[in-house]
Amino acid sequence: QVQLVESGGGLVQAGGSLRLSCAASERTFSYNGMGWFRQAPGKEREFVAAISWSGYTYYADSVKGRFTISRDNAKNTMYLQMNSLKFEDTAVYYCAADPRRRSTVLQTTVSEYDYWGQGTQVTVSS
Repeated sequence: QVQLVESGGGLVQAGGSLRLSCAASERTFSYNGMGWFRQAPGKEREFVAAISWSGYTYYADSVKGRFTISRDNAKNTMYLQMNSLKFEDTAVYYCAADPRRRSTVLQTTVSEYDYWGQGTQVTVSS
């Protein structure tokens, strides 16, 4: 059973920073695209950022210039560095893995990802 485990969430003041991590249980995920999504109370889960197996990245407009997605395939881990956090960034953040391997297409919709972590809460105080 493939597992994705997020960590790094917490409470931070507006303007602050956090770094989220997502550890995959299988080394084979080095060849899968991965993404970060978030879900605020009463809202649908939304795309935040994606990274291909080779390192190409794509961001939602709402986080572009503030968030950076990266991965360390040797550690089977993906990261989301979040800077200049805003109150509206408050949400549960989920990491996800695309089942397609060696794909250059960066997926931005929930339905394209088969594997999900349990989520980590990020709360930004204003």
